[in-house]
Amino acid sequence: MNGPAAIVSKSFVNVTDPRLERGHNHDLLEMIFITLTATICGANSWTDVERFANGKIKWFRRYIKLENGVPSHDTFGRVFSRLDTSEFLTAMHHWVDQFADSLRGKGVAIDGKVLRGSFDRAAGQSPLHTLTAFATETRLVIRQLSIDDKSNEIPAVPKLLDLMEIEGAVITLDAMHCQKETAIAITNKKADYILTVKGNQQKLAEAIGERFVAYGELGNQVAGLRRHVTVEKSHGRKERREYFCIAIDDDELFAGWAKAKTIGMVYRHREGNVTEHDETIFFISSLPPQIKRLSKFIRDHWRIENSEHYVLDVTFAEDASRIRRGTSPEISAAIRRMALNILQRDTTVKDNIRGKRMRAGWDDAVLDGIYAGFNGN
Repeated sequence: MNGPAAIVSKSFVNVTDPRLERGHNHDLLEMIFITLTATICGANSWTDVERFANGKIKWFRRYIKLENGVPSHDTFGRVFSRLDTSEFLTAMHHWVDQFADSLRGKGVAIDGKVLRGSFDRAAGQSPLHTLTAFATETRLVIRQLSIDDKSNEIPAVPKLLDLMEIEGAVITLDAMHCQKETAIAITNKKADYILTVKGNQQKLAEAIGERFVAYGELGNQVAGLRRHVTVEKSHGRKERREYFCIAIDDDELFAGWAKAKTIGMVYRHREGNVTEHDETIFFISSLPPQIKRLSKFIRDHWRIENSEHYVLDVTFAEDASRIRRGTSPEISAAIRRMALNILQRDTTVKDNIRGKRMRAGWDDAVLDGIYAGFNGN
């Protein structure tokens, strides 16, 4: 293997091939490279992967041997359904660590996602839930963890944190994960947190809400209260956000939250070519009450939804994927995130992710350029 195939194989060489030795008609590392490349270029199923590889067989033979030609879609499906998920995700994490920047001082958004198409009623198989860690500044998926269902997201967060070097990072999570145990797990890793506070922490939410109502009645002229306002206009919509924060007082209610320093509120008002909408959220954080810094991390948290979840569903058709067999939903989900990382990191093509996928599939030079820009260093 050479070129981009060598970069991929370096991280995945220890993934166990589930086939008996006599059944090795196609090299596993070649199959992983083919699948990743096909996914970059628009393939959304095993049949698509086979079609793409046959159409680009001359290009592939520049980097891999393909001694027995292109595997069939049945072969891809059968082999990938039997791979060890833990081994594959460990390899994926090693791969992303080759080019991911240090997380110190940067935001990491953690959120879960359901792959609805992986649900199989006949086989009694629930839809796959994944929990991912997303570096908001570089827009890269840096970790993935499979969980049984949404209720298991909470205990899975500390496990996901253990897979990362997050010292100095700022971890942002939605209200489901506003848990004292989660705050402890984050601070034990020498990182900071910003946790959205809602009804699942009713006493905390009510206490924070009462404070900010009182501040508002005083015209927000309160010692130590910080305020920051942003206005964004896009596609005929206008969104105004007001961020407030203040240092935590001596109330015992805050005592159980590890190293908590700040509570805050965000008020959002949206108008334009959408229904007028208002929303207020509260948060608790281990960061000091520096409002502009806090507002950036809070705003960036939504990139995991806009730059990962939305793109995977709309551009990669993840929610519609009918890949269901064995471990293949988890493996294909990891490969989609690897492809997304490569496309997000690419600077050679000035286009959106959909455009990059199409152009890479059509033009060998574009595909070569994307892989050349991605050198794993």
